[in-house]
Amino acid sequence: MKPIIIGLASAALMATATLAQQPAMPTNAQITQILTDRIDRDQANVGIAVAVIEAGVPRFVSYGTLDTGDSTPVDEHTLFEAGSITKVMTNVLLAQQVVAGRIDLDAPLTDYLPAGTILPERDGKAITAFDLATHSAGFSGLPRAIMAKGPANPYSGYDAKALMTWISEYQLPRPIGAKFEYSNVGIALLAQAVIHVSGMSYADLLQQEILDPLAMTETFLATTGEPIAGMASGHDAAGDEVPHWDMDAFAPVGGLVTSAADLAKFIAAASGQVQSPLAPAFAIMLDRTRPAGSPDQTVGLGWFNLMEGGRDIAWHNGITGGFRSFAGFDRDSGNGVVVLSNMVTDSGIEDIGLHLLDSTLPLQPQPTRREAVTVDPAILATHVGTYELAPGVTITIAQEENRLFAQLTGQQRLAIFPESDNRFFFRAVDAQITFGTDDKGVATLTLHQNGLDQVATRVE
Repeated sequence: MKPIIIGLASAALMATATLAQQPAMPTNAQITQILTDRIDRDQANVGIAVAVIEAGVPRFVSYGTLDTGDSTPVDEHTLFEAGSITKVMTNVLLAQQVVAGRIDLDAPLTDYLPAGTILPERDGKAITAFDLATHSAGFSGLPRAIMAKGPANPYSGYDAKALMTWISEYQLPRPIGAKFEYSNVGIALLAQAVIHVSGMSYADLLQQEILDPLAMTETFLATTGEPIAGMASGHDAAGDEVPHWDMDAFAPVGGLVTSAADLAKFIAAASGQVQSPLAPAFAIMLDRTRPAGSPDQTVGLGWFNLMEGGRDIAWHNGITGGFRSFAGFDRDSGNGVVVLSNMVTDSGIEDIGLHLLDSTLPLQPQPTRREAVTVDPAILATHVGTYELAPGVTITIAQEENRLFAQLTGQQRLAIFPESDNRFFFRAVDAQITFGTDDKGVATLTLHQNGLDQVATRVE
């Protein structure tokens, strides 16, 4: 059994009548059952820390451990990489500049960057802060130097000079504002404008404008790669420990390290249940939105806004090499949820966060747990090669000692594990591979995913 940690923290209390009018949130026992099922039954995580915020008051339920080989339990003070929840912080800093009249969301972003800065344009239109905040400026993908590093610690050492050089040479593939496409580059660029206008470093601005006013003493920016005391170990979908990420120019995109206790303070203020100096900035973050990839969802400054079954939920998630995170709140009731975990799986933990906010949103079924067997490395070698799935799309199988890896064109390399000599499974995604031969004796690979069986023929 994994340790269960349950706690209650005090905060500024709202009127009792207000609390009574709000929808009931799940009990600690119900939350504990969800976490134990995910970790013990499904083996789909290592440690999960949850905060539920009602009327500005958080309570905490945690389950699991810091590491697969460490019995130390996670709790509300355990530090996790929060990933892209950092983008919400960056947009709060943007909103503060907007409230102060220093940035116009609809003005060319070059107005807020050093003189001579070159940004791509399209059809005579300039990129604005609102385009970047709503992921609709037209940026697609990441610089090649980041992609080439792989998933271990891809953003480390990539500085602002390299970012701005890459952006200055970038050709937008579509009109500005025409389409939502989630962009780390876009938010990193937006942060450069906020930094320039404020005259402060991002870390100092974050500390002065958000962390100090909200007394978030357990939140840091991971820019050095140095270990942080009290931090959980991150794990990939196979349960293996992976390196922590550290960031430079992309720290405003995903460099936040925090705890459930600290993020609960942030959500209590963002939802308006606890008053703070940040209230004017929070108030405008969803005033204007754009479509965000599905009919029920829009995006404003930082927050995604999900309208589902009459509920109005502001939320964001985060994913790094070994962590997943969720933070959100019901805009009507003010109820909030934080979920932090130290394992990355395809199914994630976002379903837990949304389900706790709205019980009609279901928990996602977890992939069937598969057990790996030992296969002779000589047999593994017979599967190595490049298989053509479709014109221009291949799956490359590589071997390192007694392990195989699969890489689809344009995607990261993932480990595959043997169930037999010719049948393998992924742990990072719910998919399997079967090796065989066609009627001409040519080696084949069949990818089983999403109910489909796609056959690829070895070409190399």
